[in-house]
This record gives sequence, C-alpha cells and structure tokens, in this order.
Amino acid sequence: MRVGITGHRDLPKDVEDRVRTALRVEVERHYPWELVGVSCIADGPDSWFARLVLDHGGRVEVVTPAAEYRDGLPADHHAEYDALMAATAEVYPSGLEASDAWAHMVGSEILVGLVDELLAVWDRQPARGYGGTADVVAYAQRNGVPVRVLWPEGATRD
Repeated sequence: MRVGITGHRDLPKDVEDRVRTALRVEVERHYPWELVGVSCIADGPDSWFARLVLDHGGRVEVVTPAAEYRDGLPADHHAEYDALMAATAEVYPSGLEASDAWAHMVGSEILVGLVDELLAVWDRQPARGYGGTADVVAYAQRNGVPVRVLWPEGATRD
C-alpha cells in the first residue's frame, strides 16, 4: 500500500500533538512490510509521517519538488530532512530548479500519481497560496486518488 501525505505546516503545538497521534494511528493500520510512505519531507506533517513509517518498519519514498527545495525549508529542519533522505528507498525529483509554489504543486502532483491513498492534514479551508493543501486534495480527488482527511475536531491553524 502506497500512502502519500500532504498537510499544513507551522501548526500550533496542541494541534501538532493531536496530528502526530492521528498519523501514528494511520501508519499502524498497515503491516510494516506492506507500507510505503510517499512524502516531500517538508517540516511538519510530511516529515512526521515519514519518520513514523520508518519507525514502524515501512519504506519511505521521497518526491523532491525542486533542486533548491531543501534550502527553502527552515534551517532547523535540515538535519531531519537529511536523515530522512538517507533512509529513503527511492527519490523522485521533479527536474525543476527553483523551489517556488509552482514547483511545490508539481511535486505534489507527482506524489499523488504514485500513491493508492493520500492523507491530508487539512482544515478543509481554501489554500492560502497556490499549491497549498486544498489544491493538492482537489488534484487527488480529480484524479481518483482516495483522500483521508486528518484534522482534530475544534482545531485551528492560527
């Protein structure tokens, strides 16, 4: 089973804790040998999910939206990004150079094309910019990829 992840970054700590628990439950629904997690491993849900898949004994595959993608992530996330990349079974580069909204959406489209199901850490609100979680969910739905929304009841992003 190939499961992808998309989701909001910079969540409040209380929401982060609840999302991490929900992701753990989703990962543990699968036998380790059948689970392939597909992620862009950005800070937040992307990397939490990838780490949970690895800790569960599954495999992780990474889509890199752009050659400059890592440099655009927060500096305090680089060590985790590098560790996850080192543990990755397969990398799918987009072929794009600049890490911008367009490249991030292209990366998400590649990810959606690789998976059987998409987990979305999504508050069900419109995207705040092109390539946001709502755009990725809409793309998955248009392409027939089942989406499982994980959002704690009563939670807000701000």
